[in-house]
Amino acid sequence: MDPVSPLPPAHSLRRAPVQQRSADRLARILDACAELLDETGYENLSTRAVALRAGVPIGSVYRFFGNKRAMADALAHRNLDRYAEGIADRLAVLPGTDWRPVVDAVLDEYLAMKRSVPGFVLVDFGVPAPPAEESPADPNHLVAARLTELLCAHLRRTPDAALRRAVLVAVEATDALIQLAFRSDPAGDRDIVDETRAMMHAYLARVLD
Repeated sequence: MDPVSPLPPAHSLRRAPVQQRSADRLARILDACAELLDETGYENLSTRAVALRAGVPIGSVYRFFGNKRAMADALAHRNLDRYAEGIADRLAVLPGTDWRPVVDAVLDEYLAMKRSVPGFVLVDFGVPAPPAEESPADPNHLVAARLTELLCAHLRRTPDAALRRAVLVAVEATDALIQLAFRSDPAGDRDIVDETRAMMHAYLARVLD
């Protein structure tokens, strides 16, 4: 994927980049943030270390972010955009007549990002630390809403309350199980992943069959 795109939504930034050079700098900051999350963890992450790793003045970091939480939150938004793009790429080669391969694509893209995207283990679609002030939208609600949109567009279905609720429950359950899989094995315990896939199929059959 292009390292400078997609960018986090403007509302997660102090100031949105206008020129490509500024967008490139923002992308380098988020890339550095992701790398340092893997190396030091969230608690030890600092804006100064990110600036040093990105090769930008500390003022450039504060131009976009007020603190490290805002920076990690922007990274989470970028991850969600990239997740949705990855799913869309997988769905492009799948027929819209069977929902099971579509659900598999959703899980497989998440696993691929979990195994390969820097910082994703700690900050996938949400920041691990509790918010100091305002409570942002729950990450799993954001993921479920995006997935419902993608699934319905591909399967040519109209989303309703039952489907939205089922996708949210599936996202919550899958999130917990995949965390368990990666605690058991850094690459993701295959047996637990298989159980997770079976759970998703069995549960979502209630609303997708």
